[in-house]
Amino acid sequence: MPSPDEILDIQRRHITETGWAVTAVLPAPGTTDSPFAYTVGLTERHLPELVIAGLDPRIAQILLNDLAGRVHTGAARLTHGHRVDDLIVGYPAVIVEGPATEALWPGTAYARYGRDRVHLQQIVWPDRHGRFPWHDGYEYPGHVQPLLGCP
Repeated sequence: MPSPDEILDIQRRHITETGWAVTAVLPAPGTTDSPFAYTVGLTERHLPELVIAGLDPRIAQILLNDLAGRVHTGAARLTHGHRVDDLIVGYPAVIVEGPATEALWPGTAYARYGRDRVHLQQIVWPDRHGRFPWHDGYEYPGHVQPLLGCP
């Protein structure tokens, strides 16, 4: 397991090469916590860091890299409530903004930039029926996809 300093060094290299890095956070064994992942590095361009919860870390990384690439190049500008129709095949995603929560804590982004500089936007995915966590009938329990906020 790399030390915190080694993690920050690996991130720095990724940020230098691509403009951001993706950090995955896995739940502690025996808990109902959800895995989540977030970008680190977009803050350097005065952009919000992106976070996504409740997905396999490999899928989360693919989605974060896709959307971070669009934001980093200026091809996309995301706002609270923005609907992204071409990120997840067959389903829309919605962007929500909000402060970090205990369940969605971007620790290495805070370590690198400070809590006052890091702003967050969450990519929220729907269930297979197209319902989001703030809709009645969403098929997953709340802990599966914790939220920073609602649109």
